[in-house]
Amino acid sequence: MSKLWGGRFTKPTNKLVEEYTSSIGFDVKLALHDIQGSLAHVEMLGDCHIISQEETSQIKEGLHIIKNKIENEEVEFSVEQEDIHMNIEKLLIEEIGPVGGKLHTGRSRNDQVATDMHLYLKEKTNHLTDLVEAVQKALVHQADAHVDTIIPGYTHLQRAQPVSFAHHLLAYFWMFERDKERLQDSVKRINWSPLGAAALAGTPYPVDRQKTAETLGFDHVYPNSLDAVSDRDFILEFLSIASILITHISRLSEELILWSSQEFNFIELDDAFCTGSSIMPQKKNPDVPELLRGKTGRIYGNLMGLLTLLKGLPLAYNKDMQEDKEGMFDTVETLDGALSLLAPMMESMEVKGTNMRQAVNEDYSNATDIADYLAVKGLPFRQAHEVIGKIVLYAIHEQKFLLDLTLDEYKEFSELFEEDIYEKLAPEQVVAARNSEGGTGFEQVAQQLELAKQHVK
Repeated sequence: MSKLWGGRFTKPTNKLVEEYTSSIGFDVKLALHDIQGSLAHVEMLGDCHIISQEETSQIKEGLHIIKNKIENEEVEFSVEQEDIHMNIEKLLIEEIGPVGGKLHTGRSRNDQVATDMHLYLKEKTNHLTDLVEAVQKALVHQADAHVDTIIPGYTHLQRAQPVSFAHHLLAYFWMFERDKERLQDSVKRINWSPLGAAALAGTPYPVDRQKTAETLGFDHVYPNSLDAVSDRDFILEFLSIASILITHISRLSEELILWSSQEFNFIELDDAFCTGSSIMPQKKNPDVPELLRGKTGRIYGNLMGLLTLLKGLPLAYNKDMQEDKEGMFDTVETLDGALSLLAPMMESMEVKGTNMRQAVNEDYSNATDIADYLAVKGLPFRQAHEVIGKIVLYAIHEQKFLLDLTLDEYKEFSELFEEDIYEKLAPEQVVAARNSEGGTGFEQVAQQLELAKQHVK
């Protein structure tokens, strides 16, 4: 099969070179976006009288036929035609004859592939934004049911202070809110049209780049043709955002793994999101959150791969840039799968509030409140801190918790203790007392929950 660019060459391409340099194995994912860009381009060619209206109609009809065949999986793409652009152009010429060759007037594969990727990534970014919001809704659903559920709060994975479980879940809601905002904001930089920049220097044809941009839904055209065909910042930005997003997914996944273990026993994941062991029949493995946690390295790798690829590349287009797509495709698909699983898994998980409360009853996470209690009564906080440290050490030695100590035992450490110390140490009171803005106090969490609901549709 002859090459569409073969006029300059006296020998056929080595088969190994064809296989090594071909991108059709992965850029086939851009097929419909490529046709979308070509339809806008040919319509502009006709409107600008660069080709005739009859030729425009023929080419548009041929592109729609090919589009339908691709959607119905009736097309076999060829390695010999290298990439999705040459494959579609070859199919078009076979469908409508030599007039199909006029489609490429006033453009190059360099601006064509860039346009395809802008169209692809805009579509996928908007889709991923919706999936992030679905996870947020699942978090809000669980938080709404567990404002009054108390769980140990941790620092250094050591019990620190009791918090509302809703408060803990909403911490992830706001992480995902920032991810959503970053995705939405990035569309501003994705939504630029490179079409009409041609190979690198523009074209002598009187093309109307503003028209094709408008037809394709782009807000702007690149003002510099060299930048238009060589810019991959929009993909780098997406991969950066994706890396932060998968970090948040990984952190939440780790908590789900810990909480569902027998050692914590705070939640149970639905059977639909777990698997068993081939040898140990009692096992219920949290494979989904483990895989979500594991996908982090994959997405980080895609970001580092593109950063390394672009480092030191001179303007404008270089064949190296063929390697820009697979990491982008892989990251989109990885996030799509991760977010699509995370939302229903969070929605369906069983929260074991009784076990959470029992854990709070059997620790010393209310110790800070004793220090606050003494500070309110006039003892400097640093001195109060020392007193409470000694009380905790004593309680551990006596195998008691702070609510188990008698008033006489408390008075051995300070005469400032009165009967009201027990009210101050009750977990509900400890949580409720933290009523500062953004705190875990029940009133604050209820306000935060209402704010979160305003951020999802």
